[in-house]
Amino acid sequence: MDSTGSDRNKGNPRMLAASWAPLSPAERAVAIEVLTHGPVSRSEIARKLNLSAGSLTRLTKPLIESGLLVEDPAPAPPAVRDPSPTVRIPPPAIRQGRPSQPLDIVADSRFFAGFKITEDTAYGVVTSLRSEVVAARALPLRTREPADVADLLHAMTGDFAAAFPRLAGIGVGLGGHVVGPGRAVTSPFLGWEGAPFADLLEHRAGLPVVVENDVAALVESEAWFGAGRGLDRFVVLTIGAGVGYGLVIGGQLVRSGDDGRGIGRRWIIDPQGPLTPDGDRGSAVSLLSIPSIRYQVAAATGRNHTYDEILALAATGDPPAARVIGEAARALGTVVAQIANFAMPQKILLAGEGVGLVTVAEPAIHAAIAANRHPLAEPVALETKISDFNDWARGAAVLAIKTLVLGGAKP
Repeated sequence: MDSTGSDRNKGNPRMLAASWAPLSPAERAVAIEVLTHGPVSRSEIARKLNLSAGSLTRLTKPLIESGLLVEDPAPAPPAVRDPSPTVRIPPPAIRQGRPSQPLDIVADSRFFAGFKITEDTAYGVVTSLRSEVVAARALPLRTREPADVADLLHAMTGDFAAAFPRLAGIGVGLGGHVVGPGRAVTSPFLGWEGAPFADLLEHRAGLPVVVENDVAALVESEAWFGAGRGLDRFVVLTIGAGVGYGLVIGGQLVRSGDDGRGIGRRWIIDPQGPLTPDGDRGSAVSLLSIPSIRYQVAAATGRNHTYDEILALAATGDPPAARVIGEAARALGTVVAQIANFAMPQKILLAGEGVGLVTVAEPAIHAAIAANRHPLAEPVALETKISDFNDWARGAAVLAIKTLVLGGAKP
């Protein structure tokens, strides 16, 4: 998929990125409402945000003039067919005054690059303002040195910008702890300690850059455009290379200084559980992460298997694989129950490369949930989504949209 847009949107990318900033808190609230729910009527926006018609008009005028929002033509009333030759239905009354035109986001007025960096690969996507992926690419890392990774992402961004001249910003997600919008990044997966990665990439690309923990970026994406849209309390739990957790309350991701520190390594599920190279004995990481599951099966069999092979072996009843996957299933059910007991979310989204576990061991997972919940507790609304690395990269692009366009910089 490709789009180049009109000439009026071409030019200096830094100027394009800054053309909407800054939005006032009230303007930002209106823009978010339209972005996540549009096209939406003015009356609905005013009702949700408790605004008068006059206030809404004042707030939307600069957003429309900047090209961020557009007034959709009011839909024509449907034609009415006579039910019989002898019955006439009068035409609808003509409405006096200017009709209320619904507001919508101009989705292709800007594009954003999002990247997910793993231990060996950079995955990149381009999204519209509505987070629709319109291009994707993946390249192997040459080295894990921050400057080399910045060079690689700069080259990928250049390719994206050639096809999408209205590229307005870059979001990067990776496993680790991030201070500020990516000015100091510590990542055990990449061997970084306080790397100024946002500055490195911004200097090369000439575009604003936001770097964030990959789980936080995925949670923001799902809260705005995915499984958590419109929910007040929402949780994302990820299993893959590690275990990630994000909590949304009141539509906002709950932040703390511990973000990206690897909570799953010390989240003890079974003190007598397996001891693996990653995580404490019986921790969520030791029981649920893909590397730990592969390690346990290899230790039992003397052979290395991929995660998918282990799931297939467990499904056929292979004893070592079935034992490890059974323990993982019970651990996952316990973790889900603990989250439901204490965070009381309306929904828990289980995502990541490891969620194939649910397909193989769903009954054991639900049995463990039930065993760790009150008998009269409400059923847990558990949704599963197999996320590939492009989904993680899309989450980083959404974070760039939120931060760079709508002024939602992280604290």
